[in-house]
Amino acid sequence: MSTVEDAHTSELVSRDGTRVVVYRWDPVGAARGIVQIAHGMGEHARRYAETAAALNAAGFVVYANDHRGHGATAGDSSRFGVFGEDGWNRLVGDIGALVETVHDAHPGLPVVLLGHSMGSLATQQYLLDHSGSIDAAVLSGSTALDQLAAAIDLDQPLELAGFNAAFEPARTESDWLSRDEAIVDAYVADPACGFGTDVPSSKLMFGAGTELADPQRLAGIRADLPLYVVAGDQDPINAGLALLNLLVERYRAAGLTDVTVATYEGARHEILNETNRAEVVADLVAWLDRVLSAR
Repeated sequence: MSTVEDAHTSELVSRDGTRVVVYRWDPVGAARGIVQIAHGMGEHARRYAETAAALNAAGFVVYANDHRGHGATAGDSSRFGVFGEDGWNRLVGDIGALVETVHDAHPGLPVVLLGHSMGSLATQQYLLDHSGSIDAAVLSGSTALDQLAAAIDLDQPLELAGFNAAFEPARTESDWLSRDEAIVDAYVADPACGFGTDVPSSKLMFGAGTELADPQRLAGIRADLPLYVVAGDQDPINAGLALLNLLVERYRAAGLTDVTVATYEGARHEILNETNRAEVVADLVAWLDRVLSAR
Protein backbone atom coordinates (compact mmCIF):
# COMPACT_ATOMS: atom_id res chain seq x y z
CA MET A 1 0.00 0.00 0.00
CA SER A 2 1.24 3.50 -0.83
CA THR A 3 2.16 5.68 2.12
CA VAL A 4 3.16 9.28 2.70
CA GLU A 5 6.77 8.14 2.48
CA ASP A 6 6.15 6.53 -0.92
CA ALA A 7 5.15 9.84 -2.45
CA HIS A 8 7.57 11.61 -4.76
CA THR A 9 7.75 15.27 -3.69
CA SER A 10 8.39 18.20 -6.00
CA GLU A 11 7.63 21.89 -6.33
CA LEU A 12 5.63 23.88 -8.81
CA VAL A 13 6.51 27.58 -8.98
CA SER A 14 3.36 29.61 -9.59
CA ARG A 15 3.16 32.76 -11.67
CA ASP A 16 3.43 34.96 -8.57
CA GLY A 17 6.49 33.06 -7.36
CA THR A 18 4.76 30.93 -4.71
CA ARG A 19 6.41 27.54 -4.35
CA VAL A 20 3.59 24.98 -4.33
CA VAL A 21 4.54 21.56 -2.95
CA VAL A 22 3.33 18.61 -5.04
CA TYR A 23 3.13 14.90 -4.20
CA ARG A 24 2.97 12.02 -6.67
CA TRP A 25 2.12 8.38 -5.96
CA ASP A 26 2.91 5.88 -8.76
CA PRO A 27 1.28 2.55 -9.56
CA VAL A 28 3.26 -0.61 -10.13
CA GLY A 29 3.50 -1.06 -13.89
CA ALA A 30 2.12 1.08 -16.66
CA ALA A 31 -0.40 3.79 -15.80
CA ARG A 32 -3.73 4.08 -17.57
CA GLY A 33 -4.65 7.52 -16.29
CA ILE A 34 -4.04 10.30 -13.81
CA VAL A 35 -6.14 11.38 -10.83
CA GLN A 36 -5.22 14.82 -9.53
CA ILE A 37 -6.55 15.55 -6.02
CA ALA A 38 -7.37 19.01 -4.66
CA HIS A 39 -7.64 18.68 -0.87
CA GLY A 40 -9.95 20.45 1.56
CA MET A 41 -9.62 23.29 4.04
CA GLY A 42 -7.62 22.79 7.20
CA GLU A 43 -5.76 19.71 6.00
CA HIS A 44 -3.05 18.73 3.51
CA ALA A 45 -2.41 16.47 0.54
CA ARG A 46 -0.46 13.80 2.46
CA ARG A 47 -3.73 12.73 4.15
CA TYR A 48 -4.73 11.16 0.81
CA ALA A 49 -2.05 8.45 0.82
CA GLU A 50 -4.60 5.68 1.44
CA THR A 51 -6.85 6.91 -1.36
CA ALA A 52 -3.79 7.18 -3.60
CA ALA A 53 -2.88 3.56 -2.80
CA ALA A 54 -6.31 2.34 -3.88
CA LEU A 55 -6.13 4.38 -7.09
CA ASN A 56 -2.57 3.16 -7.73
CA ALA A 57 -3.87 -0.40 -7.45
CA ALA A 58 -6.41 0.45 -10.16
CA GLY A 59 -3.64 1.71 -12.45
CA PHE A 60 -3.71 5.45 -11.82
CA VAL A 61 -0.91 7.85 -11.07
CA VAL A 62 -2.07 10.21 -8.31
CA TYR A 63 -0.97 13.82 -7.92
CA ALA A 64 -1.94 16.22 -5.14
CA ASN A 65 -0.60 19.60 -4.07
CA ASP A 66 -0.72 21.42 -0.77
CA HIS A 67 -2.80 24.54 -1.37
CA ARG A 68 -1.78 28.05 -0.41
CA GLY A 69 -2.11 28.46 3.34
CA HIS A 70 -1.89 24.68 3.84
CA GLY A 71 0.68 22.00 4.52
CA ALA A 72 4.20 22.36 3.20
CA THR A 73 3.17 25.10 0.76
CA ALA A 74 2.29 27.34 3.72
CA GLY A 75 5.71 26.51 5.11
CA ASP A 76 4.93 27.76 8.60
CA SER A 77 1.92 27.29 10.89
CA SER A 78 1.55 31.08 11.14
CA ARG A 79 0.50 30.99 7.47
CA PHE A 80 -2.13 28.27 7.88
CA GLY A 81 -5.48 29.49 6.56
CA VAL A 82 -3.97 32.56 4.88
CA PHE A 83 -4.29 32.57 1.09
CA GLY A 84 -2.69 35.98 0.53
CA GLU A 85 -3.51 38.68 -1.99
CA ASP A 86 -6.01 37.40 -4.57
CA GLY A 87 -5.18 34.06 -2.98
CA TRP A 88 -8.36 32.19 -3.88
CA ASN A 89 -8.01 32.83 -7.60
CA ARG A 90 -4.32 32.00 -7.39
CA LEU A 91 -5.12 28.77 -5.53
CA VAL A 92 -7.41 27.80 -8.40
CA GLY A 93 -4.65 28.83 -10.79
CA ASP A 94 -2.22 26.51 -9.01
CA ILE A 95 -4.59 23.61 -9.69
CA GLY A 96 -4.61 24.55 -13.35
CA ALA A 97 -0.83 24.82 -13.45
CA LEU A 98 -0.56 21.31 -12.01
CA VAL A 99 -3.01 20.01 -14.62
CA GLU A 100 -0.70 21.41 -17.30
CA THR A 101 2.34 19.86 -15.62
CA VAL A 102 0.58 16.49 -15.43
CA HIS A 103 -0.31 16.60 -19.13
CA ASP A 104 3.30 17.41 -20.01
CA ALA A 105 4.59 14.55 -17.84
CA HIS A 106 2.09 11.98 -19.13
CA PRO A 107 1.19 12.83 -22.74
CA GLY A 108 -1.83 10.98 -24.02
CA LEU A 109 -3.11 9.76 -20.65
CA PRO A 110 -6.52 10.94 -19.42
CA VAL A 111 -6.54 13.37 -16.48
CA VAL A 112 -9.29 13.35 -13.86
CA LEU A 113 -9.55 16.21 -11.36
CA LEU A 114 -10.89 15.16 -7.95
CA GLY A 115 -11.68 17.98 -5.53
CA HIS A 116 -12.74 17.45 -1.93
CA SER A 117 -14.58 20.09 0.13
CA MET A 118 -12.71 23.39 -0.42
CA GLY A 119 -10.87 21.61 -3.21
CA SER A 120 -14.22 20.77 -4.79
CA LEU A 121 -15.16 24.45 -4.73
CA ALA A 122 -11.87 25.30 -6.42
CA THR A 123 -12.63 22.55 -8.94
CA GLN A 124 -16.05 24.07 -9.57
CA GLN A 125 -14.35 27.38 -10.37
CA TYR A 126 -11.70 25.73 -12.53
CA LEU A 127 -14.37 24.03 -14.63
CA LEU A 128 -15.96 27.33 -15.59
CA ASP A 129 -13.07 28.16 -17.93
CA HIS A 130 -11.00 24.99 -18.29
CA SER A 131 -13.33 22.00 -18.65
CA GLY A 132 -11.63 21.16 -21.93
CA SER A 133 -8.31 20.63 -20.14
CA ILE A 134 -9.40 17.51 -18.24
CA ASP A 135 -11.19 14.29 -19.14
CA ALA A 136 -13.50 14.04 -16.12
CA ALA A 137 -14.13 15.64 -12.72
CA VAL A 138 -15.10 14.42 -9.26
CA LEU A 139 -16.67 16.62 -6.56
CA SER A 140 -16.40 15.09 -3.08
CA GLY A 141 -18.01 16.68 -0.03
CA SER A 142 -19.21 19.58 -2.13
CA THR A 143 -22.02 22.11 -1.91
CA ALA A 144 -23.73 25.11 -3.52
CA LEU A 145 -21.27 27.71 -2.25
CA ASP A 146 -23.54 30.74 -2.59
CA GLN A 147 -26.17 29.13 -0.36
CA LEU A 148 -23.63 27.97 2.23
CA ALA A 149 -22.16 31.48 2.33
CA ALA A 150 -25.53 32.88 3.40
CA ALA A 151 -25.28 30.92 6.66
CA ILE A 152 -21.75 32.05 7.56
CA ASP A 153 -20.55 35.31 9.19
CA LEU A 154 -17.80 36.34 6.81
CA ASP A 155 -16.70 39.16 9.10
CA GLN A 156 -15.26 36.57 11.49
CA PRO A 157 -12.49 34.03 10.90
CA LEU A 158 -13.97 30.75 9.68
CA GLU A 159 -13.74 28.05 12.37
CA LEU A 160 -14.35 24.49 11.20
CA ALA A 161 -15.65 23.42 14.62
CA GLY A 162 -18.88 25.20 13.77
CA PHE A 163 -19.74 22.33 11.43
CA ASN A 164 -19.80 19.96 14.41
CA ALA A 165 -23.07 21.35 15.83
CA ALA A 166 -25.24 18.56 14.43
CA PHE A 167 -23.12 15.94 16.22
CA GLU A 168 -23.07 17.46 19.71
CA PRO A 169 -22.53 16.17 22.29
CA ALA A 170 -19.48 14.74 20.54
CA ARG A 171 -16.14 13.16 21.40
CA THR A 172 -14.23 15.91 19.58
CA GLU A 173 -14.88 19.12 17.64
CA SER A 174 -14.05 17.21 14.45
CA ASP A 175 -16.59 14.36 14.65
CA TRP A 176 -18.37 15.89 11.65
CA LEU A 177 -15.57 14.62 9.42
CA SER A 178 -16.07 10.86 9.75
CA ARG A 179 -17.59 8.06 11.81
CA ASP A 180 -14.12 6.49 11.94
CA GLU A 181 -12.73 7.53 15.32
CA ALA A 182 -9.15 6.68 14.32
CA ILE A 183 -9.37 9.06 11.36
CA VAL A 184 -10.79 11.83 13.55
CA ASP A 185 -8.17 11.29 16.27
CA ALA A 186 -5.32 11.41 13.74
CA TYR A 187 -6.76 14.64 12.32
CA VAL A 188 -7.04 16.20 15.79
CA ALA A 189 -3.46 15.17 16.62
CA ASP A 190 -2.05 16.54 13.35
CA PRO A 191 -0.67 20.08 13.87
CA ALA A 192 -1.22 20.77 10.17
CA CYS A 193 -4.97 20.10 10.41
CA GLY A 194 -8.03 21.67 11.98
CA PHE A 195 -7.69 25.35 11.13
CA GLY A 196 -10.11 27.54 9.18
CA THR A 197 -9.34 30.65 7.14
CA ASP A 198 -8.72 34.26 8.02
CA VAL A 199 -11.34 36.87 7.11
CA PRO A 200 -9.78 38.05 3.81
CA SER A 201 -9.36 34.46 2.58
CA SER A 202 -12.92 33.50 3.58
CA LYS A 203 -14.34 36.49 1.76
CA LEU A 204 -12.36 35.66 -1.37
CA MET A 205 -13.50 32.04 -1.38
CA PHE A 206 -17.15 32.57 -0.49
CA GLY A 207 -17.27 35.57 -2.79
CA ALA A 208 -16.81 33.16 -5.69
CA GLY A 209 -20.20 31.60 -4.88
CA THR A 210 -22.17 33.98 -7.08
CA GLU A 211 -20.06 33.14 -10.12
CA LEU A 212 -20.31 29.40 -9.44
CA ALA A 213 -24.11 29.71 -9.49
CA ASP A 214 -24.29 31.88 -12.64
CA PRO A 215 -26.17 29.95 -15.36
CA GLN A 216 -24.27 31.75 -18.12
CA ARG A 217 -20.92 30.81 -16.62
CA LEU A 218 -22.04 27.22 -16.01
CA ALA A 219 -23.17 27.00 -19.63
CA GLY A 220 -19.53 27.41 -20.63
CA ILE A 221 -18.64 23.99 -19.24
CA ARG A 222 -18.44 21.44 -22.03
CA ALA A 223 -21.63 19.41 -22.10
CA ASP A 224 -19.91 16.04 -22.42
CA LEU A 225 -17.66 16.41 -19.36
CA PRO A 226 -18.23 13.35 -17.13
CA LEU A 227 -18.95 14.61 -13.60
CA TYR A 228 -19.14 12.45 -10.45
CA VAL A 229 -20.65 14.01 -7.33
CA VAL A 230 -20.16 11.99 -4.15
CA ALA A 231 -21.19 12.79 -0.58
CA GLY A 232 -22.40 11.51 2.75
CA ASP A 233 -26.00 12.27 3.64
CA GLN A 234 -24.85 13.44 7.09
CA ASP A 235 -22.33 15.93 5.73
CA PRO A 236 -23.24 19.27 7.36
CA ILE A 237 -22.01 21.39 4.46
CA ASN A 238 -24.71 20.03 2.13
CA ALA A 239 -27.66 20.65 4.51
CA GLY A 240 -29.19 17.20 4.40
CA LEU A 241 -28.26 16.87 0.70
CA ALA A 242 -30.37 19.92 -0.18
CA LEU A 243 -27.38 21.98 -1.31
CA LEU A 244 -25.82 19.01 -3.07
CA ASN A 245 -29.03 18.41 -5.00
CA LEU A 246 -29.14 22.11 -5.91
CA LEU A 247 -25.58 21.92 -7.20
CA VAL A 248 -26.39 18.88 -9.34
CA GLU A 249 -29.56 20.53 -10.69
CA ARG A 250 -27.50 23.54 -11.77
CA TYR A 251 -25.04 21.41 -13.72
CA ARG A 252 -27.79 19.47 -15.43
CA ALA A 253 -29.64 22.69 -16.26
CA ALA A 254 -26.41 24.00 -17.77
CA GLY A 255 -26.48 21.11 -20.24
CA LEU A 256 -24.05 18.58 -18.77
CA THR A 257 -25.16 15.20 -20.06
CA ASP A 258 -23.14 12.79 -17.87
CA VAL A 259 -23.64 13.74 -14.22
CA THR A 260 -23.52 10.83 -11.76
CA VAL A 261 -24.46 11.25 -8.08
CA ALA A 262 -23.48 8.83 -5.31
CA THR A 263 -24.61 9.42 -1.73
CA TYR A 264 -23.99 7.20 1.28
CA GLU A 265 -26.37 6.81 4.20
CA GLY A 266 -24.92 7.83 7.55
CA ALA A 267 -21.63 9.05 6.07
CA ARG A 268 -20.22 12.42 7.06
CA HIS A 269 -17.97 14.97 5.36
CA GLU A 270 -14.77 13.09 4.51
CA ILE A 271 -16.34 10.43 2.35
CA LEU A 272 -12.91 9.09 1.32
CA ASN A 273 -12.06 8.59 5.00
CA GLU A 274 -15.37 7.12 6.13
CA THR A 275 -15.94 3.72 7.69
CA ASN A 276 -17.22 2.52 4.30
CA ARG A 277 -14.37 4.08 2.32
CA ALA A 278 -13.54 0.81 0.56
CA GLU A 279 -17.05 0.88 -0.94
CA VAL A 280 -16.73 4.57 -1.81
CA VAL A 281 -13.42 4.10 -3.62
CA ALA A 282 -14.62 0.94 -5.39
CA ASP A 283 -17.62 2.87 -6.71
CA LEU A 284 -15.30 5.70 -7.80
CA VAL A 285 -13.02 3.28 -9.65
CA ALA A 286 -16.04 1.68 -11.35
CA TRP A 287 -17.12 5.14 -12.53
CA LEU A 288 -13.61 5.90 -13.76
CA ASP A 289 -13.60 2.61 -15.66
CA ARG A 290 -16.85 3.55 -17.38
CA VAL A 291 -16.09 7.12 -18.36
CA LEU A 292 -12.48 6.57 -19.39
CA SER A 293 -13.30 3.48 -21.47
CA ALA A 294 -15.61 5.69 -23.50
CA ARG A 295 -12.84 8.12 -24.49
